[in-house]
Amino acid sequence: MSKPTIAFIGTGVMGQSMAGHILDAGYPLIVHNRSRTKAEDLIARGAKWAENSGEAAAAAGIVCTIVGFPNDVEEIYFGNSGILANTAAGTVLIDMTTSRPDLAIRIAEAAAAREALALDAPVSGGDVGARNGTLSIMVGGPREAYDQVSPIFELMGSNIVFQGGPGAGQHTKMCNQIAIAPGMLGVCEALAYAKRSGLDQETVLESIAAGAAGSWSLSNLAPRIIAGNLDPGFYVKHFIKDLSIALSSAESMGLDLPGLALAKSMYERLAAAGGEDLGTQGLYRLYSSST
Repeated sequence: MSKPTIAFIGTGVMGQSMAGHILDAGYPLIVHNRSRTKAEDLIARGAKWAENSGEAAAAAGIVCTIVGFPNDVEEIYFGNSGILANTAAGTVLIDMTTSRPDLAIRIAEAAAAREALALDAPVSGGDVGARNGTLSIMVGGPREAYDQVSPIFELMGSNIVFQGGPGAGQHTKMCNQIAIAPGMLGVCEALAYAKRSGLDQETVLESIAAGAAGSWSLSNLAPRIIAGNLDPGFYVKHFIKDLSIALSSAESMGLDLPGLALAKSMYERLAAAGGEDLGTQGLYRLYSSST
């Protein structure tokens, strides 16, 4: 059986690697990105270029998207040259952007009206996970769509969990970001404390990363901080977007999350100081001046 053509829209820090895994597996691939330069490597490897998201969707049986913000998702799905206006019956749409749960439900309803299927499947693992094909993928939407495209998810991730109906993937990603955000404050404060007390940060990390304090952020981002590498595996500006969605969703459910609110305020302070394009480990900059 021939492999279906896949459209991949959004070839940024993570999307480029994710699309690359699909291409490497032998799937015909069509790509579109706001800036074509970020897709040139994929094009050179055999992907075809589409001028807009609608053109990409019209030629594909599966459409994957991973863009920046919910308004970007709305534009590529609902715009005049967007995905939904050009989606054929039977197409599976997979939005892997971290976006609003209510928007995921809206996309699923619009897709169903066109006899298509839509999944919300945000990811976690940053640039390293995207590059290594080890992302955690949290999936919401129709179970039959999930079963159909599971082989595609397996090319990009190593921890793929079906969470429930439309919006469930996005709600799960909010849980992920809620767990990460205050933890990043702890990572930065621990390193700042180690330095101020005269300890060697790398030696401290050897002890605490293997103990009860261990976390993905401590093992993967603390070494970048120590090395002075604040480049983005995930942008501060996108993290603030995620935390804003999480807080808004929590408030709509009558849930108070003070740790999340504090973390969001700290990241907003970093962005206001010019750090919006740093990686999330860039939060250490707020502490480094005092160490």
